[in-house]
Amino acid sequence: MNLRRHLAAGAVAAALLAFATSFARTGVQLEKFEVTAHRIDRFETGSDQTRFGPFEFVGGLELSASNPNFGGLSALRFLDGGSHFLGVEDIGFWYAGTVERDPRGSPTGVSDFRLAPILDENGDPLRDKAWADAESLVVVGNRVDVGFERHHRIWQFPLDADQLDMMPEPRPVPLLIPNKELRYNQSLETLTVAPAMSPLGASRVVVSEKSLNNAGDIFAAVLEGPRKGIFFVRRTDGYDVSDGDFLPDGDLLLLERQYSLLGGIRMRIRRIAADAIRPGATVDGPTLIEADSSDQIDNMEGLDIWTDAAGQTHMSLVSDDNQSFFQRTVYLEFRLVQ
Repeated sequence: MNLRRHLAAGAVAAALLAFATSFARTGVQLEKFEVTAHRIDRFETGSDQTRFGPFEFVGGLELSASNPNFGGLSALRFLDGGSHFLGVEDIGFWYAGTVERDPRGSPTGVSDFRLAPILDENGDPLRDKAWADAESLVVVGNRVDVGFERHHRIWQFPLDADQLDMMPEPRPVPLLIPNKELRYNQSLETLTVAPAMSPLGASRVVVSEKSLNNAGDIFAAVLEGPRKGIFFVRRTDGYDVSDGDFLPDGDLLLLERQYSLLGGIRMRIRRIAADAIRPGATVDGPTLIEADSSDQIDNMEGLDIWTDAAGQTHMSLVSDDNQSFFQRTVYLEFRLVQ
């Protein structure tokens, strides 16, 4: 069972408190502050359309805060049915908080937001951007794994399954993809875990952003299990991978982005059949959603799939503002309706 989706709400509340106090024990400052949220009621600007491919737009938030360490949100994972979340910033911070909702379930704001530095093997914060560039995150059972680019690595942090007590000392996880094949600022953007019933057998999967083989396709790997090994994702139309997660039926959704001076920012969601993922394969799949600057997107970096109390599947997206005045931190949410 994937504990990320099935932890009880009460236990998660205690877990977030433990997340705060564990960093206090190290003497490293944890920051808790207010995040301002402006609701996004329409995904397509000037349109009342709510259906986009197989998804229905639930709502969104534009987030801001005065704290200089807020921003650069590069991965997001819910710890329960769409309430408490944990994520990483690409400047070397954990973040956590709660999405508030109206009676219809639409997001209205963020509360109990906190930041804490990601610590290295010596218990020290990651100060150098080359080491602090956290890009992906997955919570599995009693651990949380974080993927970094530039200095390419996956670090695993132990958790207490009852208290979610974040521990400071990480240990490395084997990458499988040769380091020489990972591009400096275009590597470990996706780290997720397949459902137990999938052909991959509850294995972790990593997909790079734009680390390409000789055919121009994207390096990826299944890190363990019956299909352990390197595979490739077909790169098309100039899109690069920025995150991904598995649907309950086992298929992989990949969040991809594209930017050009003439076309601006674009985003799409592609579906990869789980059975196609095997060592040596090059996988491809249909586009479910495609959006551009006429829609409420920015530099979309994080994707999470989660199930609500009614058993409905949701997709949440978050953008990385690069701590730039010209970009936004946006949270978007969709419900799978087919």
